[in-house]
Amino acid sequence: MKTFLVLGLLVALSVLIAACAPNTSVQVTTPDSTMQLTAPGPNPMINQPDGLGRVARAGAGLWHGIIAPVTLVFSFFNDDIHMYEVHNAGSEYDLGFFLGVALVISLLGLFIRMRR
Repeated sequence: MKTFLVLGLLVALSVLIAACAPNTSVQVTTPDSTMQLTAPGPNPMINQPDGLGRVARAGAGLWHGIIAPVTLVFSFFNDDIHMYEVHNAGSEYDLGFFLGVALVISLLGLFIRMRR
């Protein structure tokens, strides 16, 4: 019985992961509205310099990850502010961004734990 449950969960997880492939599109329809859900596709700006000739690397990704919570709030009020630099070095920038966000979440968790 446990074997079938684990196998079923693995199949369901595989289908979920496959559904998140780039350019995958799912349409959700309810009686009141219709919503088109799409997974992100490739970034055509990878390794393409911005207007000043810069490509964001791991250091910029780390910084952007650290300031991501503040940038998210500002982006609601200013259309020129974005959380993520599209002119980046690909996986190197993504790693820095992820580490920056993880650092902020870890420090907030530590701070909350110390206050208890």
